[in-house]
Amino acid sequence: MSGAAQGPSSYGRTGPSAPAPPPWVPKTELGRRVAADELTTMSAALESGLPLREPQIVDKLLPNLHDEVLDVNMVQRMTDSGRRFKFAVTVVVGNGDGFVGLGRAKGREVGPTIRRAIDRAKLEVVEVLRGCGSWECGCGRAHTVPFQALGRAGSVVVSVRPAPQGVGLAVGDVAKPILRFAGITDAWGFTEGHTKTTVNYAQAVFEALVALAGLKVPAEDAQRLKIVRGPVGVSILPPKEEGARPMRGGGRGGRGRGRGPGGRPPGRGGPPGGRGGPGSSGPGGARRPAPAGGR
Repeated sequence: MSGAAQGPSSYGRTGPSAPAPPPWVPKTELGRRVAADELTTMSAALESGLPLREPQIVDKLLPNLHDEVLDVNMVQRMTDSGRRFKFAVTVVVGNGDGFVGLGRAKGREVGPTIRRAIDRAKLEVVEVLRGCGSWECGCGRAHTVPFQALGRAGSVVVSVRPAPQGVGLAVGDVAKPILRFAGITDAWGFTEGHTKTTVNYAQAVFEALVALAGLKVPAEDAQRLKIVRGPVGVSILPPKEEGARPMRGGGRGGRGRGRGPGGRPPGRGGPPGGRGGPGSSGPGGARRPAPAGGR
């Protein structure tokens, strides 16, 4: 156990003894312009029209980006050589001030898969539209969505509607971190379909925000509804701790929660530290002595 504290964590984050990552060498036009400080904000990078294909661009322009694991799903496949396990991870990233992204990745180990999902979520970052769109509220703050937004993924249809200040996020547990990471503090949520499918639910909520970000609002409506696009300079999330691991969300997926070290399932054929079979007495799976006068 002492060796595990010195190496990478269970999510694959680098520890004190891990080597420093290599310096970033941009490979795309957008990356070269960001590295040369021609584009200094994420809004300017998205408005440039160039494709976002390097996660290091988001790391430089949004250094206070938070991430949270929404779902970890384990899938096993039987082959001639034995069982093969894979993990599908869904992650949301955001700064709590107008930028949010959703990513999904698959792999054999949990740690590298989470890192890959975070990188893919960074490449899907969008600039969220916020305002005071509820007829019950006139606070003039950008705390909710300005209009109703619809998103669909599979059988799940999500409708995000404006709410007055103080209502909070009246949505499901999967949708809450996505809206919170986008900087939205009040919203009504209405769903249709099989919402127990965590991945489809999360993708439908994100598609609603993407559809909202693509709207073009006239100047008089933007002034009346106090609509802002992107950051306002104040994040609703707490400051990010240096070297913190990704948070686990309250999603209803996560069938791989009972994993042993290294992301492998416990039990029969698992690593030391997994649950033993019937009659085992501890992590090592040592057999209990048979009781006197047994069957």
